[in-house]
Amino acid sequence: MSTRPVAVVTGASRGIGRGIAVELAATHAVVATYKGSLDAAESLRRDTGCEIFRCDVSSDADRSALIEFTRTRLGRLDLLVNNAGIAPRRRLDVLEATGDSFDELIATNLRGPHFLTQLAARWMLEQGSGRIVFVTSISSYTASVNRAEYCISKAGLSMSALVYAQRLAPHGIKVFEIRPGIIRTDMIAAVEKSYDEKIAGGLLPQRRMGETTDVARVVRAIADGLLDYSAGQVLNVDGGFHMRGL
Repeated sequence: MSTRPVAVVTGASRGIGRGIAVELAATHAVVATYKGSLDAAESLRRDTGCEIFRCDVSSDADRSALIEFTRTRLGRLDLLVNNAGIAPRRRLDVLEATGDSFDELIATNLRGPHFLTQLAARWMLEQGSGRIVFVTSISSYTASVNRAEYCISKAGLSMSALVYAQRLAPHGIKVFEIRPGIIRTDMIAAVEKSYDEKIAGGLLPQRRMGETTDVARVVRAIADGLLDYSAGQVLNVDGGFHMRGL
């Protein structure tokens, strides 16, 4: 059994997930999941000492195997970070988008983390404690007509976070939602220049794109218990995008 707190971070081989895993590795035994690039996952393991585990969160079998691996290897689970997510393979207008793309994004971005949380929550109830983070997106409430399936999956994930927060709070398990805005990762590489131009034009009150460390620091605050009386809180990491003004 680990003598350190244990965190599971899904989709941790790159982007926001990697930033979170790197941050948590200073204080936690981290199980970092990956789906595609073993090289990227091995790089994370070399840099941080994280355990790595291949897991397609859309797979029932993979989710169960991840929890069993963590239980057998480390014996406890203090923090689950539901970070794994994908964008559409092609950005298509909502009138042209396909059912296959919709199903793929719902399976990975919504169904996967929802039922992984179910497994983790049952274990945390046995322990009597734990924290859970859902990494959603500003797309949970911001419509993009050329990636509707992504927005719908993230909107659903926001509700999943709320349902679990309400169900688990009486048992000492705190659930939080983090809504990143425009964060510099390979997921937005193809449209990064366009975002930079929009930000320079005033899209964000804070005139810069977010970095993975901006999200990781919020996870750090949760992991350290600094927000333990804020169960169910939605934490916007978006440079002020969520604010409305006239």
